[in-house]
Amino acid sequence: MNPAELVAIDTHTHLEVSCRNPFDNYGEEFDRAADRYFRSSRRPTMDETLAYYRDRKIGFVNFTVDAETQIGRRRIPNEEIAEAALANPDIMIAFGSIDPHKGKFGAREARKLVEEYGVKGFKFHPTVQGFEPQDRMAWPLYEVIDGYKLPAVFHTGHSGMGSGMRCGGGLRLQSSNPMLLEDVAIAFPDMQIILAHPSWPWQDEAISLAMHKPNIWIDLSGWSPKYFPPQLVKYANTLLKDRVLFGSDFPLITPDRWLKDFEEAGFRSEVVPGILKDNAARLLGLS
Repeated sequence: MNPAELVAIDTHTHLEVSCRNPFDNYGEEFDRAADRYFRSSRRPTMDETLAYYRDRKIGFVNFTVDAETQIGRRRIPNEEIAEAALANPDIMIAFGSIDPHKGKFGAREARKLVEEYGVKGFKFHPTVQGFEPQDRMAWPLYEVIDGYKLPAVFHTGHSGMGSGMRCGGGLRLQSSNPMLLEDVAIAFPDMQIILAHPSWPWQDEAISLAMHKPNIWIDLSGWSPKYFPPQLVKYANTLLKDRVLFGSDFPLITPDRWLKDFEEAGFRSEVVPGILKDNAARLLGLS
């Protein structure tokens, strides 16, 4: 991927449809609840996603979420995403996702994904995966990521997953409080931690962590920029301008909508190139 040939780099996109495994309808009630919450049922294939981003000259990081233990649904294969990235390196980067409950076996898979498939980072969703980030259960995975000095994306804040379901589908929002990542940031200083989304209702905690720990970043995915908390915009414009990243949460929010709203969200012109592309290029080792 050559950043000079791209308009932007979207650091947060999902694959939610496998063209390799048959559809697993177990836990489909979570999908229907998400459709209602996000007012969208769009779930493009990998080929459709590639075509969308290539047409717009936007590079993208893509991943799934392995939540087999808590949700019970078969995951989309990491290899499916990684092989697509290997075949389309001009536009796509693959991150892996491994359920932390898989312990050392999961750590073995993480190492294989990095060494044999060129995976460049990993995605965690504490609320959906049913774990707290500081739990030692997840540390074998972190040790691999830290050893390769790779980034890890952690969902933080509120989650549309489970919203409106009875008991929220049993999913715990408290697991995605960004302060639970402080112990992780200290123990694994070579793992770059990305706090995904405005971390509402813990936005100030996320900003404080990123101010205090230089291996913590913030991505701006999952919300239209016109709804960003004002303090997030303030710090992205100033003290955290070098560690804030464009992310859309595609397909739930498209780059088309995100970029349009971003223009009117109060970001200073001098920080825009960093947020849209340069910070991600540095984080991902592209610059």
